Amino acid sequence: MSIKKLRKKNIVDLNLYLLSILREKFNLRMQLGSGKLKQTHLLKKVRRNIARIKTIISEKKI
Repeated sequence: MSIKKLRKKNIVDLNLYLLSILREKFNLRMQLGSGKLKQTHLLKKVRRNIARIKTIISEKKI
């Protein structure tokens, strides 16, 4: 999701989206550990999305 769309959401929606992204990261890590993950670049994308969401949440709290 783009930064502009994320900035329009409120904190509750961002926290829900963050929770779903964290679940996705967990699933990708489990696939990586079992050797079934073919697209390893997805882990990097998910980590960056988590950082973006956390940054926007902290900006909105200020």
